[in-house]
Amino acid sequence: MKKERVAVIGSGNWGSAITRIMANNVREHGNLFERDIRMWVFEEIVNNRKLTELINEKHENVKYLPGYKIPDNVRAIPDLIETVQGATILVFVVPHQFVLKVCEQLKGKISSDVKAISLIKGFHASESGLKPITHVISEYLNINVSSLSGANIAHEIAEEKFSETTIGYKNVKDGELFKILFETKYFRVGIVDDVVGVELCGALKNVVAVGAGMVDGLKMGDNTKAAIIRIGLLEMKKFIQTFYSGIRDETFFQSCGIADVITSCYGGRNRKVAEAFVLSKKSFEELESELLNGQKLQGTLTAKEIYQVIKRENLENEFPLFTTIYRIAYDGLAPERLVKDIV
Repeated sequence: MKKERVAVIGSGNWGSAITRIMANNVREHGNLFERDIRMWVFEEIVNNRKLTELINEKHENVKYLPGYKIPDNVRAIPDLIETVQGATILVFVVPHQFVLKVCEQLKGKISSDVKAISLIKGFHASESGLKPITHVISEYLNINVSSLSGANIAHEIAEEKFSETTIGYKNVKDGELFKILFETKYFRVGIVDDVVGVELCGALKNVVAVGAGMVDGLKMGDNTKAAIIRIGLLEMKKFIQTFYSGIRDETFFQSCGIADVITSCYGGRNRKVAEAFVLSKKSFEELESELLNGQKLQGTLTAKEIYQVIKRENLENEFPLFTTIYRIAYDGLAPERLVKDIV
């Protein structure tokens, strides 16, 4: 049987953390996977050295996941097309605003029997509305795309602390194969027949986390944060099931749903930056640059994207939390209005 060859598209902190897992698993399951993994790295200069050279020399992503060794069967490559050459499994883990450009480069460069999985949390926004990232990848590249999302803060995964994640699949064989690729004793994988539900929970929870961070900045306490989590989860469910078909109720009780909302509202970059936004009075753009070490803030951009849909459909009253978070982030509404405007 032909072995699967894995290529990772992306190398931030989450991409590096999950690649550590895959690198060990492909060696453990050598009957299914080739030993070596290629990882595409957007080339940067770090301490006067190319980041790819540092990763390959030190077996560590010294910028985005310092202190955690990457197994030596991972090779960092700055050229995207070279990375995917001969791959049968593509793992997409780049910020969602860069997906379209990546797909444009890959179009016509891979075969139609390649399997892909997206670990990306966000939408592709266009004049026609919001398109799930898995749909963008599938349509551009004419391949099947699964999704992975869950309560997965990257540095905790790198520390091998116990956690769960969820894989959404269309083809159950793909789901089972990806489970083998990603699961470890400390990183448990559940699989469900709901690609879009898994994916969009991961996108929308970032907006709720922005609201939770504002609560922290306002020193409103745990009761208020719990209320924001509950209201946010309900709005997530309503939004996804209003605009997308075939979404399973049980998906919201997987790691990709309620668990990811909780962990993102108590940790993670969106909560952190939103708290600083309230306390410092600086813009989200300034804080992204100051606090995230080159990573991208997803929650505010997703809030803007979903608000455009909500406003177009005259549904502001149906989504008061999402609407208020957008208005605080982009229209200058006082953060104190977060609670006042949703009750």
